[in-house]
Order: sequence, then C-alpha cells, then structure tokens
Amino acid sequence: MSSPIEHWELMVSDVERTKAFYARVFDWTFQPSGPEYTLIDTGTPPGGGIMPRPPGVEMSALNTYFRVSDLDRTLRTAVEAGATVIVPRMEVPEVGWFAMFLDPEGIAIGVMQLREPPSP
Repeated sequence: MSSPIEHWELMVSDVERTKAFYARVFDWTFQPSGPEYTLIDTGTPPGGGIMPRPPGVEMSALNTYFRVSDLDRTLRTAVEAGATVIVPRMEVPEVGWFAMFLDPEGIAIGVMQLREPPSP
C-alpha cells in the first residue's frame, strides 16, 4: 500500500512574518484559501499551506498529511496499533477528508482521503 505525502502545512504564530521569510529564502508564492488558510506554491508538488496556530497549541509545527484510500480504516488501524486520534475526520470542501493522530511516540501524523473525481 502506497501512502505518499499529499499535503503539508506550517502552523505558526505569525502568518505574515512566515510568508515573508519563506518568500525571501525559497521564493515560494502564496494564495489565500479562506479566512484562516493560505496555500503555498513551492514550484513542485505537493503544495503546502500556512495556518495560524490554534488556541491552546503552544508550539509552531510542520504538519504532514499522507494520502490514504480509506480514511476510516486507516484511523481504526492506527488506534489499534497504539495511536490517539487528535483531529477526527473532517471534510475539506471539494478536496476530500482529513484527520490527525498521535503515533505511539507522540508525533502528529495527518492522513487525507481525496474525493473521487466525478464520472464523465
């Protein structure tokens, strides 16, 4: 079973400062995607995103999302193997669904199931 990286994001305290830093260091470009999210274009897929650090989250982080074919089955298997779900299944409109869990070492892992494209 293949589970490539589908998306990654920076969860930060200062979105504008972060954008300015990565634009200068790597020439990344940015596009707003809703009131609290900015897409990152590095020039090569997969793309990324930047979001403000949610209340109660003490540290900035780099989140990685792996593509899976069955999100619910992956979450069940992860929990059976010792993971703890920290973000339950949530929809990303027009994209699919994602969730996050902590692995047994406490590392946050994201999983994403893409929406099937409509049949022609």
